Amino acid sequence: MPDKRGATLLEDLPRELIDKILVRLTPKDVGRCRAVRTSWRDATSTSEFMLEHHRSQRSLPIINGQGRPATFVVFHDVGAKASSQEIWPCLPGAKQHLENSIQVACDGFLIIYRRSRFYICNPLIRMHAVLPQPQVGKAGNNVIGFYRHHPTGEYRVLWVSRSHIFSLYVLTVGSAEPRHVIVRIPTTSRRCVGHASVEHMLLNGLRYLPHCPPPIDHHGSLHWCPYSTNEITGDRRDIIVFDTEVESFRWMHGPAQPYSNRRLFKMKETLAFWGSSTPRFTAMDVWVMLDYDAEIWSFKYQIDVSTVEASRQLYLTSFKKKMKTPLHSTVQWFNDMVVLKEHELLIRFNSKYVLRLDIDGKFLGMVNIGKSQYRMLLTQHRLKHNITPIMFRETQEEDKESPFSAGLV
Repeated sequence: MPDKRGATLLEDLPRELIDKILVRLTPKDVGRCRAVRTSWRDATSTSEFMLEHHRSQRSLPIINGQGRPATFVVFHDVGAKASSQEIWPCLPGAKQHLENSIQVACDGFLIIYRRSRFYICNPLIRMHAVLPQPQVGKAGNNVIGFYRHHPTGEYRVLWVSRSHIFSLYVLTVGSAEPRHVIVRIPTTSRRCVGHASVEHMLLNGLRYLPHCPPPIDHHGSLHWCPYSTNEITGDRRDIIVFDTEVESFRWMHGPAQPYSNRRLFKMKETLAFWGSSTPRFTAMDVWVMLDYDAEIWSFKYQIDVSTVEASRQLYLTSFKKKMKTPLHSTVQWFNDMVVLKEHELLIRFNSKYVLRLDIDGKFLGMVNIGKSQYRMLLTQHRLKHNITPIMFRETQEEDKESPFSAGLV
């Protein structure tokens, strides 16, 4: 009903319309609305709303600033008011950089390793908890996967434990103890690998995953692209796949061409792959999965160093007065790459800087943390804001001495 001035009040709108407005707000604005009206707090506190709000958020890359000026930051659009946002658990400074490391990320939750402990945290709402580790070979535990088990809605952590043998464990977030799991491989995906069992060879290969880029969650499975899988199947092009629903492993073929430097990523919700086989990594080939079930890849484009450097020089000539911090070295080789948005890439080169390119290899500018350029790494982790609290039981290990900072910057 309109007020005395003839304006329609927000509370007079239909509930469905109010829900559609609330779900489009930023996480910070949702928090403000919860403090204004009880009905808004109730509407934004349901599991259905929090899930829908999470789906509407963008997945953004995490950059490691190596403690100068911050450790881990979430990189936003360049045109945004702030180009980066510090992640709550990771304080700035060299000491914090060495002590904290992101293991895996899933649905806005991160698992951080610090001083032999693993923490699950939601940096947006400043919650964290210590994860109980497998009791066998506690000093040698590594998290290799983190996923949502869709049949139950549970979040689960995949561990590899290194004692006298390598073992796999799965921890349901909120439970008190990880459970041991057997490496299972569907009969249809078995291959001849000599006299050793397929299960033994795969388990032996999983020990390298903690040192590889994090898995890509796609099509209900986790996908790893190890640096070399010849010890597993004799084929260095293979991709390790873990079905998160039935908790079994299989292999997937990557592009037919072998690459010495390679990564998996997602582009437009499709599994994608980049690789470099040229001397000193002077060119980067990008492939996308054309048919997931048939494991068919399609070559999309190649980004060449010479083309990027020529585009950079043109950019500097055209916008010389706007470039406050010029680049001191030329583009000589590519080291790593992540997708910022559908048509924009972040590429690290020369062991120092990260630049922005479009998918055609055109130079768009340098990546800054705040107002300055810093030496930085692309972590391959991504964060998608989630206002859902962490659910854990009273039996969860107590964090007596929190190592984390007070809140988001």
